[in-house]
Amino acid sequence: MARRPIACVTAAVLLVEAPAVVGLNAVMARFVEVQSMSLDGLDPDHMVTGTWALGIGSGLALLLCALTALVAGVRDRRPGRLGRGLLIGCAVVHGLLAAVAAALVGWTAFAALMTVVALVVLTLVAYGKEPGAPARVRAPEPAEA
Repeated sequence: MARRPIACVTAAVLLVEAPAVVGLNAVMARFVEVQSMSLDGLDPDHMVTGTWALGIGSGLALLLCALTALVAGVRDRRPGRLGRGLLIGCAVVHGLLAAVAAALVGWTAFAALMTVVALVVLTLVAYGKEPGAPARVRAPEPAEA
């Protein structure tokens, strides 16, 4: 099966996306700073700091998702519970962003984000339960006297 290449491609796409997200937030922070924009009286410096924090946090989250997919691809084993939760969250966020991008940016952005969703979900599905793995059986509880 092509599990390893799928996971490695997913990791590469997320690694490319991380600095792009940080750069996009840097541009937005610069716009807010230069124009001294305010939202309902909020200090523009706080908005600039928040935009930078969101960009850096999103970039780090994408790097963590990329690392999870890369480790799964290199080891050829499915990610642990935390890694699967991280990748599921990544897919959900990309799906929501794709829906917003379809309305605000256009169908090209929608297609790009849905491609990332497809890669992340395909990575998760490819590393699903092993077909030969034994099912967990619960031990019978002792009968009460």
